[in-house]
This record gives sequence, structure tokens and C-alpha cells, in this order.
Amino acid sequence: MNISFSEGTIEDVIQINSEIPEFDTKNSKDKIEQRLEGRLYLLLVASVGNKKVGYKIGYKVSETEFYSWSGAVRPDYRGRGIGKSLLELQERWVMNKGFQFISVKSMNRFPSMLHLLISHGYQVCGYENKGSPLQSKIIFIKKIAENI
Repeated sequence: MNISFSEGTIEDVIQINSEIPEFDTKNSKDKIEQRLEGRLYLLLVASVGNKKVGYKIGYKVSETEFYSWSGAVRPDYRGRGIGKSLLELQERWVMNKGFQFISVKSMNRFPSMLHLLISHGYQVCGYENKGSPLQSKIIFIKKIAENI
């Protein structure tokens, strides 16, 4: 299987999200555009042939911090290292842009994502209580710059 990675579009995210059963709510094109408007951002897409199978999207929140906002891999393409590759490509881009930290939020209901983050050096730094352990968000941060 030949996987390729490239910068993608909001339409790519919408299409991939439509095939992610775990997502309770789908981000609309308007919501994504509003979140990214006026910000430096990176939207990476993984493809197998002509099929878009995963993405990772994030944006600048300050001169030192980049927020990894959303990402997903279609269920039929999981377990092939696509999510890991997207995370590593994002980290490389963030480092090259001079950011010092990447922050990200995830939930207990996404154990694969929690494992991926912890295994790549992300550290828990907070918690957003949303009334239930499955809906609450765990906040992670990772130091990217070597000189801090």
C-alpha cells in the first residue's frame, strides 16, 4: 500500500470526517473556515491512490504555541501508521516554523489517540470537565524546540 501525504483542503476534511463513525458532530465547512480564519495553519491529508484516508489540522495560537486541533483516519485504514505519520509530519513542520510547543486535546473515548500522544512525548497538562469522563477533554503539551 502506497500512502502519500500532502497539504489538503477543508473539503478533504469534510469528506474524511463523513467516514469517521466516532465523531458525534461533524465540523462544517463554515466552522472550520471560522476557526482557521486569519491564522497560520497546517492541514495535512493522507491518501492511498486517489482516496483521502486521513488528515491532521492545526493552527498557530501564539508565537510559541501551535494547537493540533483535529485529526482522523478512516477505520478501514487504521493500524497502518497513518496517524503516526501525520503527527510526525505536523511536528516537523511546527519545529521548522519556530514554534516551541504543540498542544492538543483528546478524550478518554479515543484510547488510540491517547496512546499515540503519550508514546510520542506529549504530557498531560490539564483537564476540561464536560460532565462525563467520555466527553471531558484531556489537555496535552509537547516541547518541540530543543533550546528551551
